Amino acid sequence: MSHENFAGNIIVNLANLPDFLRKPILRKRMNEFFTLSSLDQLEIINNALEAGPTIPFPNFAKLFSTWLEILAAMPEKDKMTLVSAYIFEILKDPHKLILFNLDGILEVFSTIDKSNQESISDTIRKIFSSLSEQQRRQFFLIIPKVAKEKLGI
Repeated sequence: MSHENFAGNIIVNLANLPDFLRKPILRKRMNEFFTLSSLDQLEIINNALEAGPTIPFPNFAKLFSTWLEILAAMPEKDKMTLVSAYIFEILKDPHKLILFNLDGILEVFSTIDKSNQESISDTIRKIFSSLSEQQRRQFFLIIPKVAKEKLGI
């Protein structure tokens, strides 16, 4: 990382907070995302993808679970915007996923409320169906089989 990763530092700190503090702060930060310029949004997504694997997995799991819960409650338009941003950055550089514990991430996803799982899965399926054929093939190659089954893609 050639510049300071302020968003990444915030993410690491959020992961270490107790639930009652983490959730409102993360909700506020996620809502602020939509007020930022495209370049700032892109920087935050990349910083998050960079910071995630540096967080001990038990802390990351709590943070990711909270993120999923907040994401599921967002309006569909906002979910589409946020999840699309992550998907497109991962499609640009699939190696960003290598350092993540994908089995652990899927396990966290599996533990959230079923209606939240379905809400997020619906959004991902919509995004997947809007991708070009090449992007769909690439996405399909980088997502583990179990995740594809869980998401219904």
